[in-house]
Amino acid sequence: MNLSASFAVLVALIPYALAQSPEWGQCGGTGYTGATTCVSGTVTGEPNADGHLKATSAPSAPSPTVSTGAPAPSVSGLHTLAKAAGKLYFGSATDNPELTDTAYVAKLSDNAEFGQITPGNSMKWDATEPTRGTFTFTGGDVVASLAEKNGQLLRGHNCVWYNQLPSWVANGHFTAADLTDVITTHCGTLVGHYKGQIFLGCDQRSVVVNRIARATFLIPSYSEPFNDDGTWRSDVFFNTLGQSYVSIALKAARAADPNAKLYINDYNIEQTGAKSTAMLNLVKQLQADGVPIDGVGFQSHFIVGEVPGSFQTVLEQFTALGLEVAITELDIRMTLPATDALLAQQQKDYQSVVQACMNVQGCVGVTIWDWTDKYSWVPSTFSGQGAALPWDETFNKKPAYSGITAALA
Repeated sequence: MNLSASFAVLVALIPYALAQSPEWGQCGGTGYTGATTCVSGTVTGEPNADGHLKATSAPSAPSPTVSTGAPAPSVSGLHTLAKAAGKLYFGSATDNPELTDTAYVAKLSDNAEFGQITPGNSMKWDATEPTRGTFTFTGGDVVASLAEKNGQLLRGHNCVWYNQLPSWVANGHFTAADLTDVITTHCGTLVGHYKGQIFLGCDQRSVVVNRIARATFLIPSYSEPFNDDGTWRSDVFFNTLGQSYVSIALKAARAADPNAKLYINDYNIEQTGAKSTAMLNLVKQLQADGVPIDGVGFQSHFIVGEVPGSFQTVLEQFTALGLEVAITELDIRMTLPATDALLAQQQKDYQSVVQACMNVQGCVGVTIWDWTDKYSWVPSTFSGQGAALPWDETFNKKPAYSGITAALA
């Protein structure tokens, strides 16, 4: 299973700081010193208590000598196309070691292609609280700063997951009360560190949730809480607290940042079956119990030629509950070597997956699990498999890229 999975909770959107704020950009608020006007066609939006925007008149225009803003991004970029189609973002995961690759960073920083980035490992438990009560956010802050510099959204990843735990957690002999305190402290500190500040934003739609008015973050409380047969996975969290560890993590995240979007993230829930049904039942129970939950992330680590035909139906089952959904870790791997036939099928598969999100109004965006085969997690995890991403190892676009653009167009 993927090294990134986990119960997710947040999606930080960090605004642009330009002479004139673009659509969805910041134009005022607590401690804000940047642009105070919006581009033509937008209004100033300030979130109500429920997180929805209330439209107000835009501030008066600046003097004619002030720049009108950044150059328009390339119309061919994936994020540009996704936003034009009504989605919030098209994004990519990244990881700190590859940020030393300047050519890689240049492409990742192209916010026409990628309007959101997710740190693959630097916000996980082993990286952020290696010993109890001692927190470090150095790696995560590097990714957050890059997103801010590029005017990209930041999706945090993650709060609680059964994997990549420091030994003091994984091998701890906790009482229920002690582990509750451990989860509450970890999730609260992590989410609180990346808590967003409310600001005024430019938006064309006064009723849309102002997701960029807050730093958000991914709080997996147990990424992959279920086995593929729909039973609960056995680990330190479930073995000590049962199902309640999920609500403990979500409540801690909500307390740390009341405006965060709280997600649960998992894999192999993209098709109808025991696991997706178990997740659906969990979400319904959380809602019935008054536990905060805003969305479900579908990791979508697929195999060429094996994309589930029921994916859109499953997405709709969750949005019917009033939740957002997102494709959070998309890649589509193949048995190597890559052939023209496999690449052609991969193109169709990427188009099919992204089209499913396009067809569901509550699907807010797509994140690929890094953008280039050079830094894919697949070859080191699945022997003999790879070539899973839309760009190859030399940063050239593959047919898969055209499949994505076809779905977004």
